[in-house]
Amino acid sequence: MKRYEGLFILNTAGKEDGIKDALDKISADITTAGGKVETVQKMERKPFARVADKRHAAGYYANVIFTTDPASVSALRTKFNLSDDVFRVIFTESPELKTTTTVTK
Repeated sequence: MKRYEGLFILNTAGKEDGIKDALDKISADITTAGGKVETVQKMERKPFARVADKRHAAGYYANVIFTTDPASVSALRTKFNLSDDVFRVIFTESPELKTTTTVTK
């Protein structure tokens, strides 16, 4: 199992109040694929620097940190690219959390 970070840009055109439902569905999809969601960080709605389509001038950003088998990342990427709720998604490997120990003298 590896640790991944997924940056999701949600399609919020006309459905601003459906953000929580979309994030719950994303978490459920990751869990169904055999992963375990560690954290979901909600960010704000941001305008795009380059607007390719006037219907999508901005998006709601969310960061999801999860662990899963490396083989299931490709299937998750395909699933989210086909989803109407997800405008864009980027997966990167996230470093493992390091535990710090304190040394007392």
